[in-house]
Amino acid sequence: MKKSLGSAVALLTVALMLGACGGKAVGTDGAKTSAAPAASASADVTVDTKSKDLTVYTALEDDQIKTYLTTFKAKYPDVKVNIVRDSTGIVTAKLLAEKDNTQADVVWGLAATSLLVLDQNSMLEPYAPKGVERILPDFKDKNAVTHWVGIDAWETAFIVNKVEMEKRKLAIPQSYEDLVKPEYKGLITMPNPSSSGTGFLTVSGLVQLKGNDAAWDYMNKLHNNIAMYVHSGSKPAKLAGTGEYPIGISFGYRGIQEKKAGSPVEVVFPKEGSGWDVEANALMKKKVVKQVAKDFLDWAITDDVMKEYNKNYAILAVKTDSAKIPDGYSVDPVKQLIKNDLNDAAKKRDSVLAEWDKRFNAKSEPK
Repeated sequence: MKKSLGSAVALLTVALMLGACGGKAVGTDGAKTSAAPAASASADVTVDTKSKDLTVYTALEDDQIKTYLTTFKAKYPDVKVNIVRDSTGIVTAKLLAEKDNTQADVVWGLAATSLLVLDQNSMLEPYAPKGVERILPDFKDKNAVTHWVGIDAWETAFIVNKVEMEKRKLAIPQSYEDLVKPEYKGLITMPNPSSSGTGFLTVSGLVQLKGNDAAWDYMNKLHNNIAMYVHSGSKPAKLAGTGEYPIGISFGYRGIQEKKAGSPVEVVFPKEGSGWDVEANALMKKKVVKQVAKDFLDWAITDDVMKEYNKNYAILAVKTDSAKIPDGYSVDPVKQLIKNDLNDAAKKRDSVLAEWDKRFNAKSEPK
C-alpha cells in the first residue's frame, strides 16, 4: 500500500478550475493601483496596501512559530503579526464558523485536507506566492492560480516510554496490529480526530490503508485498549514522555522532540505505513485583502524559512540539495507514507468524523 510521494500525493487535485484574471489594489485612503494579474484570480478583490496589521491562523506547534517568524520579522519589522494558534480541528471549525465574517487574513501551516474543505466552501482567495514555481507539483493545488500551497508533510508515529514498558515486561509495539493486543489495554492515548489534525490523518489513513469496513472493525478493537482520546496531536507524545500513559499515537516531530528533551521514549513508525497530511498556507477570501498577507505568503515559502521547516520535518515542499533528514527519522521517510488521497479524505471528512464521534467519543477528555 506504500508508494513514492510523487505518486502518493498526486491525487490532491481540486476539481474547481478558475481562469486567471487581473485584480485591483486599494490603499486605506481608497486610492486604487494595479495588481499583478498572475498573482490573483479574483477581479473584484481590492488590496489594502497600507495596513501593517496581520492576523494569522495556524496549527503549527507553539515551539516552532517563534523560530519560524524570525526572518519575517527581520524583513517586515513594522508589521504586527497576530497569531491565533490551536489544533487543526479547532482552527478548521473556527474558520468555518467565521465563513461570513472571516477574521483571519492568512492561514499558515494548516492541514491540506482542512484547506480543501475551506476551498469547497469557496473560502480561499486564489493567490500564487512569489516562488511558487519552486514548490513541487504535488504540494500545491492544480488551479492556474493556486488556492493553497504546502510547506511540508507530517505523519503518524507511536511514541513509547521504554522504561514503563520494561517495568511491565512488554514489548514495544511496532505496528497497528500490535496496538490491539490485550496486554496494551488502558496504556494508549490517541488524538481525537475532530480536534486534532494528527488524529484525523491517523483515522483517515487507516480507512485508506485497510478499506472502510476493515478500518472501523480495527478501530473498534483499538478502542478497547485506549485509555483516553485527547484534543491535541502533541499530548499523547507528552503523556508517553512522562510515563502517565506509556504509548501515545502522535506524530514523528513531537516524539523526536520528546526524545531530544530527555524523555525515555522510542519513536516508532508503524510497519504498515503512516497516515499523513501536508502543512499548507492560503489567503482567506475577503472583499479587501491586505498586501502584508500576500507578503507573508511569499515569505512562507522562501529558502530561509524552508531551512527552518527542515529542522523539524523530513519531507519538504521544495526539493533542494541542502535538505536534510532530521535526527530520529528513517533514512527514507517518504517510503513510510501510505497511499493517500487527500482530496477524497477532505470530501469524506464530515462523515468520517461523525462516525468516529458516534462510536468512540465517550472516551474523550473534557474540552
